[in-house]
Amino acid sequence: MKVLITGGAGFIGSHLADLILEKGYEVRVLDNLDPQVHGTNADRPDYLAPEVELQIGDVRNHDDVARALEGCEMLVHFAAAVGVGQSMYRIEHYTSVNSLGASVVLEEAVKRRDTLRKMLVASSMSIYGEGMYECPKCGRYAPRLRPASQLSNHEWEVFCSKCNSPCSPVSVPESKPLYPTSIYAINKRDHEEMFLAIGEAYDIPAVAMRFFNVYGTRQALSNPYTGVGAIFASRLLNNNPPVIFEDGKQSRDFIHVKDIVKACWLALENPASDGNVLNIGTGHPTSVLDIGQAIARELGKSTDNFIVRNEFRAGDIRHCFADTSHAEELLEFKAEISFEDGVKDLCKWVESCTSSDLVETATNELKTHGLTK
Repeated sequence: MKVLITGGAGFIGSHLADLILEKGYEVRVLDNLDPQVHGTNADRPDYLAPEVELQIGDVRNHDDVARALEGCEMLVHFAAAVGVGQSMYRIEHYTSVNSLGASVVLEEAVKRRDTLRKMLVASSMSIYGEGMYECPKCGRYAPRLRPASQLSNHEWEVFCSKCNSPCSPVSVPESKPLYPTSIYAINKRDHEEMFLAIGEAYDIPAVAMRFFNVYGTRQALSNPYTGVGAIFASRLLNNNPPVIFEDGKQSRDFIHVKDIVKACWLALENPASDGNVLNIGTGHPTSVLDIGQAIARELGKSTDNFIVRNEFRAGDIRHCFADTSHAEELLEFKAEISFEDGVKDLCKWVESCTSSDLVETATNELKTHGLTK
């Protein structure tokens, strides 16, 4: 059996390719080797397994996608322009690559519906917007964004919109109302809804995986719009302190890439996932400051000089971590790699890398476009 992974030369896709090969399947990858991710004049990444067939092309190009899908029985769609902040000023580019790209992939998939056994698409926790909260007086609460007037006063936590009591974060189930607060998040909502709708209409089994905050080896260290773990590591490698917005106590659900691809494999193989959206996370919150300090300690760097800006970015949320019970029930999936072991794995790889620190450039771009306050 042959599996096509769009965007498969990147971070998560290359790890999934390794696992699929290990399971005895063939893997083809369609990737445009985006310079922001792979560097200028990029060639086949060294980490991409030699058994992987790499086709260089664009998911917005029907001929490229048709060629890549030929002979494939499973489709994994990971190709995307990634970056919450950047998506807010490169609106056309992100929507073109993500939403238009998905439409081309699906049109070509439909032509092969008689031979296509399964489609899996990467969605994102960003489509939730803020996480879920518990108000001590009013109960469970799904807020919208914190008011700008509150954030301007450096009041970072979430308050109940009815009684103004401080709220406590709780895990986010798939049933939470979606409230995407960036163009990237809107694009990812498009991804999952498009794949599930087409899958149902044409009787092609499909599943959408809502990835929480993925970290691990092969993440693009020189891409300032990638995951926070890679951004912090890049700063520290270049002997620069990590830059943190708000007070650093905002929390996310950090999951190691090897757990992510294990979940994807289980979803591809198990028909119980068909037609579903699944949270893929650990179920445990970790503060942004904590992950930065853990990486610094593992790299032997100071944890005392972090730049905590006490500023906020448009669209930022405070807390979000996964309710993983649905994936546990359908796939018997549970993340296994501890935060401590995952950080050690990341940092061991980071120490063998070189990177350009472009964080200040990215931060200035946000400021120029009025997206930091």
